[in-house]
Amino acid sequence: MARILILGAGGWGTALAILAASKGHEVSLWVRSETSADELRSSRVNQRHLPGVVIPGEISITNRLDPANAADYVFWTTPSTVLAEIAMRVSNSTTLRQDAVLVSCVKGLDHNRLLRMSQVLSHVFPQNPVAALSGPNHAEEVARFIPSATVIGSSSEAVAAHLQQILSTNAFRVYSSTDIAGIELGGALKNIFALAAGMCDGLGLGDNSKAALVTRSLAELTRLGTALGGKRETFQGLSGMGDLVVTCFSRYSRNRRVGERLARGESLSRIIDSMGTTAEGVPTTQSAWELAAKTDVETPIIHSVYSILYEKLPPSEAVNRLLTRGLRPEAD
Repeated sequence: MARILILGAGGWGTALAILAASKGHEVSLWVRSETSADELRSSRVNQRHLPGVVIPGEISITNRLDPANAADYVFWTTPSTVLAEIAMRVSNSTTLRQDAVLVSCVKGLDHNRLLRMSQVLSHVFPQNPVAALSGPNHAEEVARFIPSATVIGSSSEAVAAHLQQILSTNAFRVYSSTDIAGIELGGALKNIFALAAGMCDGLGLGDNSKAALVTRSLAELTRLGTALGGKRETFQGLSGMGDLVVTCFSRYSRNRRVGERLARGESLSRIIDSMGTTAEGVPTTQSAWELAAKTDVETPIIHSVYSILYEKLPPSEAVNRLLTRGLRPEAD
């Protein structure tokens, strides 16, 4: 039995807590607000993020960081925009064991320093082993034990293998990899293309259009991801193609919904204000746009989404620009 602390009680954090508890681990679920912690302890349902799913009584719900002192594993499921802040809070108020494994489950980038989430954790906790989890894993299905698969990345094969054992169930199959960069980049960048896929839906385009978009998105993701240190084969796997497909097509995808609403004429600020949750693709688009410029990688879809979000380009005009680009071989 492992002692596991999960930082962040959104849908994904709650689902991972339920999954880990089902394996008999000692699980603490950290909630930032004392009021929210009290509500979850009372109702045992995360009505805002995971309605209809009961949180087992054996999961401890807390707004204190004390469980970090004894944790074997700390899973980070906060939004990317606050992960560095929460990491510093943990560092300043607790004493993590040096062998405690830190697992990033955040599909985003540090938007100030253009770092991956595991890099942020390593900067704050240089003595701790770090891993990343990513894949086509909507919380709504994982929490209900609908069959899913994911991939754990760590530079240590032993750490990755141990995490496989910690999390694998008959309904949640965990693969391992040493390509932590590729796993994190796949999980972060696919959200940008989900915004574009939602715009296809909002514009009323057809199946051909969306299939072409997703296929070219995978090519672009791979092109930028390999330039940033990921391995090509990783982007053909669960954290690349797998996560891209589910996020572009699923009814649960927040990023796809944002893109759909944008294409129907709503403003980005109104959409964000109404959601009450994070659409990681929005800030990640700016980070990816900057990274593409720094690495001199051509990313026409990312550039188009950036123009829509930050330069008010109409989605219909973005489609026209993509279709009228110069012709080229498919391998480019």
